[in-house]
Amino acid sequence: MPETTTPSVLFVCVHNTGRSQMAAALLTHLAAGRVQVRSAGSAPAETVHPAVTEALAEAGIDISAEVPKILTADAVRASDIVITMGCGDACPVFPGKRYLDWRLPDPAGQDITAVRPVRDEIERRVRALLDEIAPAGPGTAGDGR
Repeated sequence: MPETTTPSVLFVCVHNTGRSQMAAALLTHLAAGRVQVRSAGSAPAETVHPAVTEALAEAGIDISAEVPKILTADAVRASDIVITMGCGDACPVFPGKRYLDWRLPDPAGQDITAVRPVRDEIERRVRALLDEIAPAGPGTAGDGR
């Protein structure tokens, strides 16, 4: 990706209530404007999972106003990297896009103690992705974590 272009990432899971919401929120927080971030679901639910909202709040990230969004071909077209998280073949494939599949436990129906390790693993993967696609330049402060 050219340095003059802001990379864009789309996180996709089935209901857009857990893993994809956490990944999008963490990348948005950590990237501080260096990456365009979207999330969507192939069959979105009504609300974000409460334990996911709580787990992110513990990390200082408020997603209480987020709502699950439907996956569209336009969202895929507008993204450089599409990261699926258990949505199977529901995600449209377009040439020139980079596709990754992050296999992670589904936090649906889990309590906060089960969601924390998923959040932490997503954060680890998001940090590695961010270092690859939009590393902090000289004089850019990190988030200190």
